[in-house]
Formats: sequence, structure tokens, C-alpha cells
Amino acid sequence: MTRSELIAGLAEDNPHLTMTDVEKIVSTLFNEMTAALARGERVELRGFGAFTVKHRQARSGRNPRTGETVEVAQKSVPFFKAGKELRERINKPAASSQAAKKSGGEKS
Repeated sequence: MTRSELIAGLAEDNPHLTMTDVEKIVSTLFNEMTAALARGERVELRGFGAFTVKHRQARSGRNPRTGETVEVAQKSVPFFKAGKELRERINKPAASSQAAKKSGGEKS
């Protein structure tokens, strides 16, 4: 799903809001999440998951084209961990299709 698809879906589900209002809401939400992560804070969306910042130490790397050793600076990267409810919802269809295969196929 892209940002524009998210905005279109929210606007469709909330006809009392204009498309401009929905765009502002989505932009504000993403901007606040980004700002919190930039401050090193954790962003948790219950039932969905949590975003955190992980710090990677400086290290020696290798240029794949030349094979030359290069120094890679330390950096911070965003990390997402899916919540329990999201994992269960994603895995539920797979579990039911596995059960259908074991019982002799799906019904039409």
C-alpha cells in the first residue's frame, strides 16, 4: 500500500472528511512518528507494532566492485517489530489454508 492509497482509503471510509483533511492527518501522523524516531524515542501502535531506532557501530566493509576495504561510519537505522495481533492476523489465512490441504482440499 502506498501513501496515496492509504489517503484514498481513509477518505473513502470517512466521507465527512475532505481529501485535504485526510492528507493533513496522514502527513501529521508520519511527521510526528519521524520526529519521535529522530529523537531516539520508541513509537508503538497497539495491535500493529513498534518502531525503534537501532544504532550500528562503525565497521570495515568491502567495495563489491573493486574488493577494496572501506570504512563504514556508525549510523542509526529505523527498525520495526510487528505486534502480536498483526502477526496473528497475517498468519491466520495461512493456518486455515494448511488445515484445508490436510483435510482433502478446499471447498468450492
